[in-house]
Amino acid sequence: MTASFPAIRMRRGRTEPWMRSMLAEHRLHPSDFILPLFVCAGQGCEEPIAALQGVSRWTVDRIGAQAKAAAALGIPCVALFPNTPAGLRSERAEEALNPDNLICQAVRAVKDACPDIGVLTDVALDPYTAHGHDGLVDERGRVLNDETTAVLVSQALVQAEAGADIVAPSDMMDGRVAAIRAALEGAGKIDTAIMAYAAKYASAFYGPFRDAVGSRGLLKGDKRGYQMDPANAGEALREVALDIAEGADMVMVKPGLPYLDIVAAVRREFRLPVFAYQVSGEYAMIEHAAAAGAAERDALILETLLAFKRAGATGILTYHAVDAARLIGA
Repeated sequence: MTASFPAIRMRRGRTEPWMRSMLAEHRLHPSDFILPLFVCAGQGCEEPIAALQGVSRWTVDRIGAQAKAAAALGIPCVALFPNTPAGLRSERAEEALNPDNLICQAVRAVKDACPDIGVLTDVALDPYTAHGHDGLVDERGRVLNDETTAVLVSQALVQAEAGADIVAPSDMMDGRVAAIRAALEGAGKIDTAIMAYAAKYASAFYGPFRDAVGSRGLLKGDKRGYQMDPANAGEALREVALDIAEGADMVMVKPGLPYLDIVAAVRREFRLPVFAYQVSGEYAMIEHAAAAGAAERDALILETLLAFKRAGATGILTYHAVDAARLIGA
């Protein structure tokens, strides 16, 4: 006898909220998020960032309160990025090695205000260079790999000494993870973790971030000589493999949503934590879409973050971390 009805009705699993919840394959939790925070010079200030609606820079005396509020929502870690004053930027990025620079001050302030939250610091020279590149450049404007790596090692040590729990080299220099790992071990910083920006693409999605750290308009040339070509996927797996072999504790794919295939491939290939950065351009698109009435903001936030988890991300750096944590807890 031929059945006149579907043999299997998939909709049975979607009929009621409790059923959908019970059968959900992936879930978001505040512990999935790392909140990026921008630090600026001065006292008692909040500087709204025009290109990142709803995101601000905070002076050191106010950054601790932001971290404390994030921790209260269950967010386990903050990532700190400086807006270095123009007068302190230089060709050789000397301010990156100042143990009392904005980042080191901010690390100490966060740890004083909220000792139990993790602090991740960016290891790269672009917030400190007058030319906007992530490393030292020669007379032709080419970024020098080994000379830059030596500076990055010193920068990572300064940050670890200030109290950073995770140092995150985002520069894409070859060999820098091994050099930083060796230096941390040699300095007795054996518990300082390395989150390598292993697959960082030369992306068009970084524009608002450059406004946030004050490097917009400084860049001479572009970063395609060291950041990855968006056309390449297999190369990302080679980069990740190298960083793991050099001592990375966890790796990152950046940007996020346009590179979920890379997140998924890295997760399948390697057995270590994989993070993704929902970068400033992605954040701005969601905000602009919601403001234009194209979609409902809260739904966009949660759906896009869930996509990271579905692709296999261990966690997500996102400017929506506080909003998402509140929505999950509501």
